[in-house]
Amino acid sequence: MQNNELTGKLFDIKGFSVHDGPGIRITLFLKGCPLRCPWCHSPESRAFHTELNWIEKKCVGIEKRAPCIDICPQGAISPQPDNGKEVRRIIIDRTKCDNCGECANVCTAGALIMCGTDYTVDEIVERIRREEPFFNRSGGGVTISGGECLCQPEFTREVLKRCKGKGIHTAVDTSGYVEWDVIESILPYTDLFLYDIKGIDAALHEQVIGVPNTLILENARKIAAAGAKIHIRIPVIPGYSDSAEVFEDIGKFVIELGSAVEAVQILPFHKLGTVKWLRIQNDMPICEAKPPSDELIEARKKQLEDMGLNAIVY
Repeated sequence: MQNNELTGKLFDIKGFSVHDGPGIRITLFLKGCPLRCPWCHSPESRAFHTELNWIEKKCVGIEKRAPCIDICPQGAISPQPDNGKEVRRIIIDRTKCDNCGECANVCTAGALIMCGTDYTVDEIVERIRREEPFFNRSGGGVTISGGECLCQPEFTREVLKRCKGKGIHTAVDTSGYVEWDVIESILPYTDLFLYDIKGIDAALHEQVIGVPNTLILENARKIAAAGAKIHIRIPVIPGYSDSAEVFEDIGKFVIELGSAVEAVQILPFHKLGTVKWLRIQNDMPICEAKPPSDELIEARKKQLEDMGLNAIVY
């Protein structure tokens, strides 16, 4: 396959992004992730395939018009029981749905949409080109994120390579849960790694997130040793990663990485992803934790600063 024929599956493209690296950026969100964080604020990023999303508030109800019910070849869509509500909407049986997209094609209200679009490298580079005036004025660039963008390594590498060829600053937002040779292959084209560290306790990491963290920590060490620039990102999840002990462990690990780490970004948990869970499935592992208080976040920030680290709250 020629490089210009490479395709990547994205679930979002965000222009004028200001939280994914320096300056004003465009962030490319690639689909698919091997981690299973219960607090994930982009659950639509987890599956590697294009999947059906249902936006309940846009559904006009079966009384007005519901061609989605008749057109579904798997019989996965049916009316909600008549419970006396003003608007009687649909039910999607996810065990029958094969994400064919037929229902989305006939949903004029935009309540049914397919999440996951394939783009060629050329199409993405052309989209990036339109943002260059913002990069040039702000010192921004391109950030490739996910899901886990390094699970689509060839596409990610080619986009980074094309950007570097144009002198555009590049950043990769990654969990680090990929084989080292994948990361090694993008090192020449990546100016900054936004690197998630969700905890140091190996057993707890695997229990909660579904994968061990050995590879993640090893790759962080290797990236630092290679001389790359890193911003460590710590999600603050009540009951999991909000304690002083957890931050002490992460802080010590970050210090071990040395001068490669330019900043530690503290990312307080929020519930903005809850509505996205409702779009893709009925039985959701939604994190029921409450967002951490400002006082706790400030205490964790000071804790890292007292360790000599440049801590930033996002």
